[in-house]
Amino acid sequence: MATLTAAYVDSPIELRPNATEENLQAVIRAAYRQVLGNAHVMDSQRLTSAESMLRNGDINVREFVRRIALSDLYQSLFFSNKSPYRSIELNCKHLLGRAPIDQAEISQHVLTYSEKGYEGDINSYIDSEEYSDNFGENTVPYPRSIRSQTGVKNVVYNRTVSLLGGYATSDSSKQAQLIDTVAANLPQKIKVAASGTGSAYSNTAKRFRLTILNKGLPNARTKTTTVEVGYAQLSQKIQNVQRSGGKILSITEI
Repeated sequence: MATLTAAYVDSPIELRPNATEENLQAVIRAAYRQVLGNAHVMDSQRLTSAESMLRNGDINVREFVRRIALSDLYQSLFFSNKSPYRSIELNCKHLLGRAPIDQAEISQHVLTYSEKGYEGDINSYIDSEEYSDNFGENTVPYPRSIRSQTGVKNVVYNRTVSLLGGYATSDSSKQAQLIDTVAANLPQKIKVAASGTGSAYSNTAKRFRLTILNKGLPNARTKTTTVEVGYAQLSQKIQNVQRSGGKILSITEI
């Protein structure tokens, strides 16, 4: 545990007033590393326009982080090929520096995505009071729940460490890592996630109940509909409802 913790507990990286090129480059590297989950970024994938705007003072670090999270690269890595639960886990990790707090938070982000789309949901993290209080305008997000903090439950610390894995860990896994403990509000044992085994591979047995507002849906007989789907069908069902003009009112594990 000491080795794992030491790998992540560094001084927060902040863009200083009248920043030197060294400070600027440190901020850019830290932002890519944090928001993209240690993914290797090729020169062709860098947001050169956003980097220039940051250098010129046209945008701050918060806006640079937003542009990374809204980029095609981020979506391809952490949204397009991931389940909703996994995407929310990673958004919390990358943008708020912690694991999801509870099932209610996950459900809220599912609803935000359903109502406002991908950009609206990403903005809900970055424009939140929590983001402002912890990172402000010019500090790169970092895994803050690796330290004990007032108002942060111990279970969030344990979940954050489990999401972090190790210093060289990427976030390429498609399976949610915390669904068992978050959905059921169970304690989280600190562990480094391993590929191919573990609780993530028991997710396929889970089922979820969605309550859908049928506004805009053709031939709907009732105002609301309740459907049950398996874990594997959850992402597709959410997308189908959104494309059809419906609205998801709630999502709960059953």
